[in-house]
Amino acid sequence: MAGAYLIGLIVMAVSMFISWRLRSKFNEYSQVGLSIGLSGKEIAEKMLRDNGIYDVRVISVEGQLTDHYNPADKTVNLSNDVYYGRSVAAAAVAAHECGHAVQHATAYTWLQFRSSMVPFLSIASSWMQWIILAGIFLLNTTPIPLAIGVALFAVTTVFSFVTLPVEYDASNRALAWIQRTGVANNREYDMAADALKWAARTYVVAAIGSLATLLYYVSLLMGGRRND
Repeated sequence: MAGAYLIGLIVMAVSMFISWRLRSKFNEYSQVGLSIGLSGKEIAEKMLRDNGIYDVRVISVEGQLTDHYNPADKTVNLSNDVYYGRSVAAAAVAAHECGHAVQHATAYTWLQFRSSMVPFLSIASSWMQWIILAGIFLLNTTPIPLAIGVALFAVTTVFSFVTLPVEYDASNRALAWIQRTGVANNREYDMAADALKWAARTYVVAAIGSLATLLYYVSLLMGGRRND
């Protein structure tokens, strides 16, 4: 159990470092203007058109790093800094989110699998922590509630690992498009690739953190069963 705590602390420290590094990279590349002069919105619309996608809207949303693609209503949602920005960072983020739209349009397997898990996870996440908490309190009486909570958490861990190929593939599609179309010069391309690399690492750490937490709950469950 002490090992699980140590792993958790290490993952937390790494996560904090990567989050800090990601924000510093995006702040740095947000100050570098894209030589072609296009905004994030224009980059997104161009990438969608170049991939033959005309039924996806590009809209702005509040917040920072809130950018995402919504397959339910087919919208590329860009934060204001990305939507209106004409920087390397804005181009990288906009192209990445359009990478998800391309995945959707081409029925990318991992995205379909991930999307199929969302309805269950949205329901499970509302109850999971309460079930785990109750399971911990009742562990000396019965292991069943904690076992159910662990099973639900295991699904969220699988989801976090399924997210990895989805995110990396979206970045690869974005960078390939940027390079192919020449919307960024070599220096700007390297910056965009660097920014997306750090963004992807946040998902890696999140997946590892989820796995570490799952193993901790499993150790609690196994310990409780041995005490029966």
